[in-house]
Amino acid sequence: MKVDLIIKNAKELLSLKGSAKPRVGSEMDELSIIENGAIAILNGKIIAVDFAENILQKYNSAKQIDASNKVVMPGFVDSHTHPIFAKTRENEFEMRIKGKSYVDISQSGGGIRSSIKFVREATFDQLYEIALKNVKKIISNGTTTIEAKSGYGLSTESEIKMLKVIQKLSTNLPIDVIPTFLGAHEFPTEFKENRIEYIRILKEEMLPKIAELNLAKYCDIFTEAHVYTVEQSRDILQTAKKFGFKLRMHADEIEPIGGAELAAEVGAISADHLGATSNDGIEAMRKSGVIATLLPGTIFSLGMQSYARARDMIAKNLPVALATDFNPGSCNCDSMQFVITLACLQMKMTVAEAITASTINGAHALQMAEKTGSLEIGKQADILILDMPSYRYLPYHFGSNNVETVLKNGQIIWENKI
Repeated sequence: MKVDLIIKNAKELLSLKGSAKPRVGSEMDELSIIENGAIAILNGKIIAVDFAENILQKYNSAKQIDASNKVVMPGFVDSHTHPIFAKTRENEFEMRIKGKSYVDISQSGGGIRSSIKFVREATFDQLYEIALKNVKKIISNGTTTIEAKSGYGLSTESEIKMLKVIQKLSTNLPIDVIPTFLGAHEFPTEFKENRIEYIRILKEEMLPKIAELNLAKYCDIFTEAHVYTVEQSRDILQTAKKFGFKLRMHADEIEPIGGAELAAEVGAISADHLGATSNDGIEAMRKSGVIATLLPGTIFSLGMQSYARARDMIAKNLPVALATDFNPGSCNCDSMQFVITLACLQMKMTVAEAITASTINGAHALQMAEKTGSLEIGKQADILILDMPSYRYLPYHFGSNNVETVLKNGQIIWENKI
């Protein structure tokens, strides 16, 4: 049978074939590796995954990629990013080195509020060009599906501007870009002393307008002691649900205020950060099917030690995903490869668990697992070819890019020419 492309002779082909549900417990350690593996691709979809000998007997193609001595695996699914901004905040990085905390910087007018000012002043085209550059770097590091959030406008006009930038990225880039509305990211300066009014605007203006324009699939919120309380978050998220949004949450990043429990209560698809989540929060998420999306790059960048308790979560059969939290302030990291390294070193995840969390469980966190996240028949051919001898080399060799080729829907979208 003639096909469009064959990738052959992979030293290790990580198919991640397995349960159709988010992977939990020991399942996260199973990569379903085929040694000397191959993939046949037709019309952008995977039609066969097997030993190279079997693929080459059944299929032929004028276009073949020899992956000898290389690792082939699914493209990364980065399910938590903030790539739309106007200026970076490297000055705050230095402030943190000198002893200022993230909350200190935020309360003195820096942090998210400084990004709001710049985004409001920027034109649509300026934001798009910066975001395009950001996402192209993300692609070069092996990500083939991302979630992208608004949240640096915090006015109806500016949030819509950001979401339209995300919409244009989705149209013009070859990867899947999943849009999330994060109007409840902070309280803008003009509503710092009148939070009730800003919440009214969120509920009565922003959510209905964005739903009408169909600009976002998800609604997210930053539930933390210095921003949105559990009660305020519940109110906003329940309103978002009425307008048809699926829910995500920034939860229990700094303090265990009950964000994880709220995520379970409102039926959030994913609760993210979770550096301070309680045992009760872990159990509540497990019972409700919430995916725990962990962001070790943020803790690393903030110079903190409060990494999420990945081992406890995995032991409790809570599905764990990993994401970069790429943003201009607290985590300017565009590499899922480095996130995997941090997950292994700082949260003691095995290499296989970290890869599972970065692919198929990340896909589940975006409700995309039927299309991507593993190399299985019928799924999109979203594939990485990595120039390394073993999958265990991935977190071990950090600080540079292990990816040689990135394919999306069976098409090469990035190659390392070195």
